[in-house]
Order: sequence, then C-alpha cells, then structure tokens
Amino acid sequence: MNSLLDVRHLSMTFPGLRALDDVSLTVGAGEIVAVVGQNGSGKSTLVKILAGLHDPDPGSESVLGTGPDGSEVSLHFIHQDLGLVAGLSTIENLDLDQMHGYRSLLPAPRREERRHAEKLIADFGASFDVRRPILELTAAERTIVAIARALDGWRHPGNVLVLDEPTASLHGDEVQKLFVAVREVAERGAGVIFISHRLDEVVELADRVVVLRDGHLIANVARGEFDHDELVRLIAGAIGSADTEHGRPDRSDAVLRARGIRGTTIRALDLDIHAGEVVGVTGVLGSGREELASILFGCAQGEVDELDLEDQRVTARSPRRSIELGMAYVPGDRRRHGAVMTMTARENMTLPRMRPLRRLLGWLDAPAERAEVQTWIERVNVRPPDPERMLSLFSGGNQQKIVLAKWLRNEPRVLLMDEPTQGVDVGAKAGIFELIAGAAAAGAGVLISSADTKELALICDRVLVMRDGELAVEVNKPDLSEARLVSAALGRARTDGSRVETDEASG
Repeated sequence: MNSLLDVRHLSMTFPGLRALDDVSLTVGAGEIVAVVGQNGSGKSTLVKILAGLHDPDPGSESVLGTGPDGSEVSLHFIHQDLGLVAGLSTIENLDLDQMHGYRSLLPAPRREERRHAEKLIADFGASFDVRRPILELTAAERTIVAIARALDGWRHPGNVLVLDEPTASLHGDEVQKLFVAVREVAERGAGVIFISHRLDEVVELADRVVVLRDGHLIANVARGEFDHDELVRLIAGAIGSADTEHGRPDRSDAVLRARGIRGTTIRALDLDIHAGEVVGVTGVLGSGREELASILFGCAQGEVDELDLEDQRVTARSPRRSIELGMAYVPGDRRRHGAVMTMTARENMTLPRMRPLRRLLGWLDAPAERAEVQTWIERVNVRPPDPERMLSLFSGGNQQKIVLAKWLRNEPRVLLMDEPTQGVDVGAKAGIFELIAGAAAAGAGVLISSADTKELALICDRVLVMRDGELAVEVNKPDLSEARLVSAALGRARTDGSRVETDEASG
C-alpha cells in the first residue's frame, strides 16, 4: 500500500506535561485510520501538530508521500470548531478557498454558485437556504457545510483528510451520508484520519485503529482484530478500583435538588446532591457534562423545571442569586471566567462577598480584609504567600487555589466545579483534592464536572456518566474506577426500566 503520511517518533512536550511520547503511525492510500482515546490521550495534540499549529519535539518526523498518480500529498482538516465564518452564508463559506473553476477577474455567477452549494449540501441529504448566515443554521447543518467544503473539489488521490469528531452534531441519516462520502474519498485513493469518541462508528468505518493513552501509542490494530469491547479495554486499560472512602458524613436530605435540567446539549437530567457528598459528572466531549455546573449556577443558557436549595425553591436563577443562596462555582477556564487576572490575590479572594468587610457608610475595612485574606492564603497554601501579587504572576496551581479560596471563605452549601485541576501540576492537585474533601467534610454538597476519570474515581462518592445529553449510568463506590467510568462513557447504551445502564458498566 502506498504511504501518503508517515509519522515517526512524534513527541510533544508542554511545560510540566508530555502530551505525546514517541508516537508513530502511517496512513496509506485508500485507507481509513481511526485514532481513539479518552480526553487527554493526545489526539488533539496530534491533529494540531499535523496542522502546523504546534512544533513537535526534536527528532519527530511527519513525512508526506506521493499519491498513486504521483501528485504531492496535501492535508485537509475539519476541526472540532469547524472553521466557518458565522456571519457569512453557506455559499460564501464554500467559496472561501476556491472558485469552482471560475478564473476570470469578474465575480462568479451567483446562480451557478448557488446551484453548486445546493448540490454539495444535497449530497448529504440536507436541504436549507444556502444564502442564510451560518450562525442561523443548526449544529448539524453547520457540520455538513464544513464537511462539504473539505470534500469539495479534491476527491482525488494524493490527499489526506483529517476529521476531528465530525459526527458530534450529526444524527443517524446524516452520519451515514458522511460515511458514504468518506468511503468515496478513500476509494479514489485518498487517506483518511478519523477521530471519534463514538466507538460504534469507528468499528463500522475504520480499516485500522490507533489507540492513544496518556500520550503513548497503546495499539495499532487492523480490521478483524478489534471490536467495540476490545477498543473499550484498550482505551480504559486495566485499572483497579480506587479507594473512595473519605469518612464523610452519611447522606442526609439533598442540599440541592434539580429536576428537568435542559441546555444546549443536555436533553433532560434530574440531579440530587447531598450534604457532605462529592458527586462527579463525566462523559466525552459533547455529552452535556461541560454545561451542567454553569446552568445550575445561572450563568449559562439553559432551563431547570424545579431547583431547590435545601428547603428553598429557587425561582429566578442568576449568579448573584446563586451566591446569595450559598452556591459557589469554579469554572473550567479560570482566566476568562473564574478570576480577574489583572487584580491581586487579595482583590480576587474578597470579590464575591465584601459586605462583611464593610463598615459604616460603605467604607472597606482594609485591615480586616488583609487579615482574612492572609488567613486563607495560609489555609490553602498559596506560594508565594503574597496577597498583593497580581494573579497572573502566580502559577496555574496557585491561581486555582486562590479561586477556590474566594468561594470557600463564603462557606458554600453547594460547591460546583468544572475541571478543577485543569492546567494544574501534580503537587497543586493534591492540595486541591484536600480542599474539596475539606469542603465536603464541612457539610457542603460538591459537584465536579470533569473529563479526568482517574481523578473522579479517586475523590468522588459517586459519578454520573453522561452520553448524548442524558444520563447513561451512575457508578457508586466501591465500584468506582477509571476503567469503569471510561467503559461507561464509551459503551453502548441500553435502557433497563427507569435505570439507564451500559452493557460494559453493568457487567
């Protein structure tokens, strides 16, 4: 088989993180190669290196071959964010990088452009006004536009198409039409790299599967050597159950009770969190776990039919109201949403609740503020212990400790956290785990939304696994392990009465 792309000994090191470690793979003419692995395995880093967004470590090689007709190989990408211009129409987005054979200095005939765009969209069984701006289209329609643009005009040998989670917003018939187009590309001699969390699709489409785990190449298996269950085993690894005994208080009545949670991705979800309990929420990208905490806090678009905080019904959701009722939220992107990077550690810590520090006429009691901040800096072990240091000058782990401290000083009844250890070094993670355990021991109900299944298995009392906007399975201790959670997130779902399970998770 003629090799179109040969990746040799690919490594990529970020500060404190080895994202890829000596990964090699090839893509042959007419071959569909799937790359799978859980979040953080190195798939996205691989794509960004191939696209030229990252420079790999010295010694890494990516060699492009020649097509069956001797033409030079080129790489074409469909990234997760699709790369469309929201304010332009489908016609304009399709025409950004090519003019479909029009070579004169005059504008291309509008009628011909429209017909061409409609034909490309119709190839995927879709029918919508190609003159409408992209921002007015549904997620599935936008995905179809991106795929049509990538496939248009180059269905010939000598290219490699890289598809990064292309089916995340597609449904049954749309997925099958995409597969027909991908197979056609491969049959003409092109190569395809297909990245997906949906293992059923991988089993159906791929000629070969490359499995990554923690930046390492775990397996490179050909069709006939893998099935769904074998891929789950390779991705999850043989990991024993985590010790999840924390000595926390027994469950009491729910400190938070939510019914009918809906959002951009979440279709319908009910949730109870008890005092002293740490509840994890996980799932692959697009499962809905990314938006749950922000919806509950009132800072993201979504609906909740009923929300009770202990015995109090919450009728109007907003961040201000949530803070007043004793809720706290640590977002996943602390730089954009969790802190003010140009303020000091002291200013960030006291920002959510300053009323107790104010005196007559509203003046801030500066000595009281400094004393309280100093207490919290020592309690969460911020280094260096300088309350007047600008937040942007601290390391990622110390920034996160400061963000946590600003909420913990409010003694929250419910602590909502999204990816609490993202971008944090190993030493700081241990400190953050202790703070989470301390909040639960003090009686708070804690919700952690994270893609890091290993951490969730370590610190949670139970974990909810989401898939396609719904609850797939709930895993309680002592059954918690990384392997169990990954298996549940990637497994085939079935409904058994009122309990949603997966074959793998329930076996």
